[in-house]
Amino acid sequence: MPETKRHLDLRTLLYLVLKTFSDRAAIGSDQFVYWSASEPSRCLAPDAFVRLGTPDTPFGSWKTWERGAPELAVEIVSEHDVDPQIWAEKLGKYHELGVLELVAFDPEAAPGERLRVWDRIDGDLVERVVEGERSPCTVLDLHWVVVPAAGHPAALRLARTPDGAELVLTPEEAARGRAEAERGRAEAERRRAEAEQAARASAERRIAELEAELRRRGG
Repeated sequence: MPETKRHLDLRTLLYLVLKTFSDRAAIGSDQFVYWSASEPSRCLAPDAFVRLGTPDTPFGSWKTWERGAPELAVEIVSEHDVDPQIWAEKLGKYHELGVLELVAFDPEAAPGERLRVWDRIDGDLVERVVEGERSPCTVLDLHWVVVPAAGHPAALRLARTPDGAELVLTPEEAARGRAEAERGRAEAERRRAEAEQAARASAERRIAELEAELRRRGG
């Protein structure tokens, strides 16, 4: 199905966040992932996926018999996925693929129901309990959070703290933060210089006043 602009925004944001880990993982987004060399029809195209310990290089598709199975996969739920039968089939495919952590984010769901996460336990994908639209990302040792972003009221982000206060930034966000910090330092330096200049001027005026007073008394 064609991708909506909102889906594109949310997927791109998540991909850019995950790309910050490309020094230690391969990152994919909407590429086909194959896990059966004899059945090429058995494939998925996650909105994002991560394979740890593998250099991130340009690739057109991902074949698990060559590169290993991704540990983490993320689905941004579309209208097509809302059908319970279709989602059940997709969940079954992720079970076959062998991911350790599967995340589903539905921006259309009611608040409190937008984030779902499954863990591989004893060979099965088991849905975990998610509270407050926050949950650990066990593969990356971070935290999933749902927050406003990219001009949308709800987006899936990664954070370094459980409360989501310290988000993992995209390169653009990090650069903007550095620029703002530099502007803040420059403004603080300007104010400090102005304060020093004002203090010197005040001291010089006071000295001039005292010298004038001494001359008056001496005269």
